[in-house]
Amino acid sequence: MARMQGAQLSCRRLPLSSRDHIRTRGNGTMKRQTALPLIVMGLCLVLLLAACSNGPRKRVFAPNASVQELVLQADGSWLIQLRIQSFSNVPHTVSNVSARLLVDGIEAGSMQLVPPVAIGPFNAEVEELQLQPSSEAAARVSAALDNSRSVRYELRGTLESSEPDKRRDDFTFEGQLWPVPGLSGVMR
Repeated sequence: MARMQGAQLSCRRLPLSSRDHIRTRGNGTMKRQTALPLIVMGLCLVLLLAACSNGPRKRVFAPNASVQELVLQADGSWLIQLRIQSFSNVPHTVSNVSARLLVDGIEAGSMQLVPPVAIGPFNAEVEELQLQPSSEAAARVSAALDNSRSVRYELRGTLESSEPDKRRDDFTFEGQLWPVPGLSGVMR
């Protein structure tokens, strides 16, 4: 490369960005400096703040209820195992369940569960309720048990929670109940 005769080279500090700049030494060579100490301090601050956090966020979702089992009793009533499920990542207390049960589109009756039910995170609890069904719904379930076929059901109602937040959630659950082989009068 040809040298320029008589020209003087002057080097001065030129800022390239907020972190970097070029500086010349006395012999004219250039050295790049970074703000490594500032980056390390920033990372330490972020790690310190992360260590002081309160853990995972509390996520509370509406619970749901479904029929886990229906047992035909000798007096014609049904013993229903009601499954109450929590989808929250914190313990949940359901203080009241009020629901209507429909079997093949026919209203079977209403259910009420008042004692509080404590449910763990992402867990479920099963409670037993007695129900005196309507004659049409009872006939549908009896026919399904006699013919070893399923019945569709729908459970609609509200779940009132007292912990972690006081709330009232409407729910609807649709499913099927099938006769259990070897257990007379039991549908799951």
